[in-house]
Amino acid sequence: MLTAFLVSMKNQKIEKRPIDVYLDKYTEFHTKPVNRIINYICIPLILFSIIGFAWSIPFPHLGFLGVYNGYLNWASFLIAFLVYFYYKLSPLLSYLVLLILFGFSFVIIQLEQWEKTGGFVLPQICLIIFVLANSAQLIGYKIEGKKPTIFYDFQFLFTGPIWLLSLILKKFKIRY
Repeated sequence: MLTAFLVSMKNQKIEKRPIDVYLDKYTEFHTKPVNRIINYICIPLILFSIIGFAWSIPFPHLGFLGVYNGYLNWASFLIAFLVYFYYKLSPLLSYLVLLILFGFSFVIIQLEQWEKTGGFVLPQICLIIFVLANSAQLIGYKIEGKKPTIFYDFQFLFTGPIWLLSLILKKFKIRY
């Protein structure tokens, strides 16, 4: 009777969580060690540059915000969308991404202050980072021998950060 139960359990397909489907698909395109190292570096840089771009787009003055007017920008909406998207997949990963985005926001504010004293303009910095990081990722895909389609490329843009965090959590045997 026990063996019949075990055989039936073995034949029964276990439904994967949506987060696992996303991460498994991402992992298929990132199996070679060099490509993985490239992605460990480039994924945070690309996310940073996208947040920086959104941050630098002029935001309209909204009178009802009062003294908080400068604290809301287009990056606020992008951050809210990302955290919500990740929350639906994995609350723990969304909280970790939020902490990272807080750190990115701090750096972006520092870059804005530097810009006011004559430093580079934030969109220029973000453009340079974005182009260099994406170029490196293209090299990684060449090494991998597998380039994702446009559909997966766009989907991977959002999957990359949680893929990195999931690898860290797996090292510590923390279920996400």
